[in-house]
Amino acid sequence: MTITDELFRRDGYLKECNAVVVAAHDGVIVTDQTVFYPEGGGQPGDTGSIMHADGREFVVTDTQKNAETSEQQHRVATDVDLPAVGETVTLKLDWERRYRLMRMHSCMHMLCAAIPAPVTGGSIQDGRGRLDFDLPDPVDKEEVTDRLNALVAQDSSMQMQWISAEELSHKPELVRTMSVKPPTGSGQVRIVEFEGIDLQPCGGTHVASTGEIGRIRVRKIEKKGRHNRRVIVVFDD
Repeated sequence: MTITDELFRRDGYLKECNAVVVAAHDGVIVTDQTVFYPEGGGQPGDTGSIMHADGREFVVTDTQKNAETSEQQHRVATDVDLPAVGETVTLKLDWERRYRLMRMHSCMHMLCAAIPAPVTGGSIQDGRGRLDFDLPDPVDKEEVTDRLNALVAQDSSMQMQWISAEELSHKPELVRTMSVKPPTGSGQVRIVEFEGIDLQPCGGTHVASTGEIGRIRVRKIEKKGRHNRRVIVVFDD
């Protein structure tokens, strides 16, 4: 089993890195370390490129983590002439897309704070995000928009800490999302805190402060079943 050093867990602002190829097959390149985030927790996998020392460029169309092996796979647009195991390559993100995803993922944490109800589902796309809430009563989208932008305007800093899975089991109130369990396979769980606003387990990539999110608008609130309400937000640039 190949364990890739996930550099983005410690620094979401890294845009590129050098890495050694540990596997290359069937349109997939696996390296010893990476700045690419694999799809998970509602956040899409990163895209970008992998550059070989001889100038060959492989377009990364998606990043996934194999559920059975935990192998982190950079999916590329070709399955021929892949780099050999042991060769050094340069990984480079589509940074503009990644940064929009970081802003939107952080916005989802603001939305958790703006609507104090259990989260039953959610997803993040480029420029758009949604959360489903266990919320029987309606909420006004203009009021939620105002609450979100007020939280963004606080420009609160983001901090990370690691706790054990056992510690988390004694603090169930930290888990806001009912549909997605925090990743505890390594025995450690990353806690993301936006100071004074939100504190919860999360493995995604985030901006350093809420001010980077920018203006947000609630585009739609939909009723999904007896109790669920889906809140869809977009950037209001």
